[in-house]
Amino acid sequence: MSALSNFNFSGKKALIRVDFNVPLNAAFQITDDTRMRAAVPTIQKVLHDGGSVILMSHLGRPKEGPTDKYSLKHILHHLIKLLNGTTVKFASDCIGNEAVNDAETLQPGEVLLLENLRFYKEEEKGDVAFAKKLASLGDVYVNDAFGTAHRAHASTAVIAQFFEPAHKMFGLLMNAEVANAEKVMHDASTPFTAILGGAKVSDKILIIEMLLNKANNIIIGGGMAYTFLRAQGHPIGTSICEYDKLDLANELIKKAAEKGVKLFIPVDSVVADRFAADANTQIVDNDKIPDNWMGLDIGEKSITLFSDVIKNSKTILWNGPMGVFEMEKFQNGTKAIALAIAEATKQGAFSLIGGGDSVAAINQFDLVDQVSYVSTGGGALLEYFEGKELPGIAAIRNV
Repeated sequence: MSALSNFNFSGKKALIRVDFNVPLNAAFQITDDTRMRAAVPTIQKVLHDGGSVILMSHLGRPKEGPTDKYSLKHILHHLIKLLNGTTVKFASDCIGNEAVNDAETLQPGEVLLLENLRFYKEEEKGDVAFAKKLASLGDVYVNDAFGTAHRAHASTAVIAQFFEPAHKMFGLLMNAEVANAEKVMHDASTPFTAILGGAKVSDKILIIEMLLNKANNIIIGGGMAYTFLRAQGHPIGTSICEYDKLDLANELIKKAAEKGVKLFIPVDSVVADRFAADANTQIVDNDKIPDNWMGLDIGEKSITLFSDVIKNSKTILWNGPMGVFEMEKFQNGTKAIALAIAEATKQGAFSLIGGGDSVAAINQFDLVDQVSYVSTGGGALLEYFEGKELPGIAAIRNV
């Protein structure tokens, strides 16, 4: 049982750091509410006990103080809906008089949503005075924002010092995130297969290095596959490539061989004559990519190869798509991998999906309920797997 599950919030005001940094369209409609839904169990636990909840979060990257585009007022109606009509008040500031007054008068069973923390530069700077003002609003501090746990911000790391050990804790979501990440890191059943996609090798160097000591198979897809292909001497046309990382790619290939880790690189690609949804396409082997064509998805041979490896795995980590899945012509590879993971999970494998694009893909293909766990943390999950101590976790654990 977690500290939060054992704690009685009756009569207490729980100051909860959530990650409501959700995508909004031009009409300020939420296009993916995964992170909001994930926070609901923690909020409901406090309310069920007879406590009240003060929610603090950031939204987007406001640069010049309060900006309507990034106001959390846009998510208020949806939050009320998720909480089944619970009274949710909104403070148009996070530390001013309105926030203080609203927090003081908050009644058991009510929720107060504070305005965007990042409207103050002090949040990202980890300002102690700012953190102290936030801390004064609540009796108990709960960090349930795994997506920002790798940031040493005022509301994620600094604030914890103002609460006694028994009055600061992880939320249910944070506990689940850490438990599932540690299951993959330290208790993975074999064969363990890691699937890494995305554009750049440089973004994944540290996690690849870590996985070379953990995984049995590493599957490389997405744009970064072309850096590996070019490093091996293959023509890649106008495909994305980090030419300054060719030596690194070869070094990783060499290390994998030395450690007995099977490194799988795509053998064919869906190539296009330009980066566009209506581009002309063809499927070619990866040693025959034509000049002036670019790889935007893995081909059928790669799908078969990768799917066979995945379906024979007992632990699966997926971070990053196989191609530009946002365009229908180039989504087949990512969808096929998602389906293979779902099939392996059905056969008893443990599957952890992490990283914004992978999560978006799992949602897009309606497979959320067919994998073991979908993480809400992109950068945080990567840094956790890289072996880094996350400030938001350390602030609670190091008491």
